[in-house]
Amino acid sequence: MELNNASQQGRKLDQILLFIGVIIIAFNLRPAITSVGPLIAIIRDDLGLANWSAGLLTSLPLIAFAVMSPVAPSLGNRLTNERAMLMGMGLLLVGISIRSVSVILMVFLGTFLIGIGIAVLNVLLPSLIKDKFPNRVGLMTSVYSTAMGIIAATATGLSVPLASGLGLGWQFALIIWVTPAIIGILIWIYLSKKKNTDYQIESRFIQTINSNVWHSPLAWQIALFMGFQSFLFYVTISWLPQILHDSGVSMATAGWMLSFAQFIGLPASFLVPVIAEKFKSQRGIVLVLSIFSIGGYSGLLFGKSYALTVISIILIGIALAGKFALALAFLGLRTQTARQAAQLSGMAQTLGYILAAIGPIFIGYLFDLTGSWTIPIITIIIVACFVTLFGFGAGRNKFV
Repeated sequence: MELNNASQQGRKLDQILLFIGVIIIAFNLRPAITSVGPLIAIIRDDLGLANWSAGLLTSLPLIAFAVMSPVAPSLGNRLTNERAMLMGMGLLLVGISIRSVSVILMVFLGTFLIGIGIAVLNVLLPSLIKDKFPNRVGLMTSVYSTAMGIIAATATGLSVPLASGLGLGWQFALIIWVTPAIIGILIWIYLSKKKNTDYQIESRFIQTINSNVWHSPLAWQIALFMGFQSFLFYVTISWLPQILHDSGVSMATAGWMLSFAQFIGLPASFLVPVIAEKFKSQRGIVLVLSIFSIGGYSGLLFGKSYALTVISIILIGIALAGKFALALAFLGLRTQTARQAAQLSGMAQTLGYILAAIGPIFIGYLFDLTGSWTIPIITIIIVACFVTLFGFGAGRNKFV
C-alpha cells in the first residue's frame, strides 16, 4: 500500500514538474528576441554597426527558425523530446551569453545560436504536449501561448529601463534572460532522465500511421494558415508604429499602442485553444477572428479619428493573438500522435518563418514604391483574407 502511494505521489510530482517545465519553455521562447528591438539603436552605436547590419539582429533568429524547424522533429525522434528540449535550452543559454559580449562576431554568432535553440523548443513543444497531455491539448496550448505572450511583452518593456534607466547597459539587459534558461535546464535534466515508455511504444508502432505530413493537403492548409498569420504578426510588429505615426500619432504613443495590442490579445491567447478543443470544427472561431482582423486593418486604412484607431488596435491585437494560439492548437488537434505533431509543427513553422521574414521587407518595399501606406495596408488586408481561406481548410474535423 505504501509503495502504491509512493508511486502515485511520484507520478503526481512528475506531472507537476512537466507542467512547470512547459511553462518554463514558454518563458524561453520570446524574451531573447523581443528584448533586442528597443535596444537596437544603443547596440548599433556601441558596436559601430550600419543600420542594415543592426537589422540583422532581429532577422537572424527568423532565418535560424526557418533553417532549423525542418530538422527539429528528427532530433526529437533520435533523442526523445525531453532531451531535445534540454539541448535547445543549452544552445539558448550559450547564445544569450555569447551575444552579451561587446564583440561584433560574438553578437551575431550568439544571435544565430539563440534562433537555433528557440527553433528546437518551438517545434517540439506541441509534440511534447500531444505526448504528455493528450487529453489537455487545448488547455496546455492556452497556458503556454499566454505565458509566452506575457513574457514577450514584459521583456520588450524592461529592456530600456534596465539598460538606460538603471544604467546597467545593453549587455546586462540581454544577458538577464539566461535566468529562465538556467531554470529550464535544471528541470529538464531531471525530466529527461525519466523513462519515456509511452514514447517508446509509439515509436515502435508509428509505422502503421502515415506520418509524411508534407503529402497531406490538410497539413499544407495548416502550414499556410500559420505562415500567413506569421506574416501579419511580424508586419504588424515592424510597421504598426510607423503607420500610426504617419497618420498623426506621436511615436511614443504609437509604441505604447503596439504594446497595448500585445497585452489586449492575452485573453484570446488563453481562451481560443480551450474553446477550439471543445468543437470538432473550428471554422466558426476562424470566422470570428477573421472579422476582427480584416475589420482592424480596414480601420487603419479608413479611420481618421483617434477612437477608431484605438478600436482597430484592439481588434488587431485580439485577432493576432487568437490566430497564433489557434495555429498552435491545430498542431495537436489535427494530428494523431506526438511524432505527427512534431512533423506538422516543423513543416508549419518552416513555412511560417519564411513568410515572417519576407513580410516586413515586402510591406516596406511597397511603402517605398508608393510613398503612402494605402497599398501596403490593402496588401495586408488581402493577406488577412488568405489567412481566413486557409483557416477554413485547417478548421475541418480531419486529421493529417
